Amino acid sequence: MLCALFLASCGGPAKPTLPPAPAKPAAPKIPPEIEQAAESALGSDAEVLAFGDLARNGRQEALAINRMKTTPTGVVPGVLLTRAVIIEKDGTWKEIFRCDEHLKNPSGFLGGIPIAPVTGWRLQYEQHEDKGLVMYFTPLAQPAGGYVQTLGVRWNAKVKRYQSLDRNFEQFLTEVPSLEPVEMQLRR
Repeated sequence: MLCALFLASCGGPAKPTLPPAPAKPAAPKIPPEIEQAAESALGSDAEVLAFGDLARNGRQEALAINRMKTTPTGVVPGVLLTRAVIIEKDGTWKEIFRCDEHLKNPSGFLGGIPIAPVTGWRLQYEQHEDKGLVMYFTPLAQPAGGYVQTLGVRWNAKVKRYQSLDRNFEQFLTEVPSLEPVEMQLRR
């Protein structure tokens, strides 16, 4: 009887084995040339989020950020950053879009942005087959004299640069050369 009890506790029907879960596809390795260009634009803390023909304009681009080290109190985690750039290879790597305290392209400050500096942003981005890279920037705190509003940015093929979008994320807004109030510009 002792032997039967021992065999019953050790054996039993074999449990079916489940197939292994499919492995999550690895993110594509970032080429060293792109990492070096991002570090040249943002420093050694640069992190490349996306690269390739982002604007669907036939050119190699990269979206890089300086991620916030810690999540501020009361802020939902996500892609939180202090600075971001899009760099483009046109023989050499050059910056074609910058997000720091403001959103800018080579033609000036993007339309619809807060006048007061923004020290931290939440970034959401998606890649569309027809529109290319679409980015949504939201200030982490209410800007002085303004309110928190998400700003859409994408490539405008007609003017060949990244521009901000209106509140419906449909129409492009033009750049402004300065964020000073008009009366300050007239006094000069």
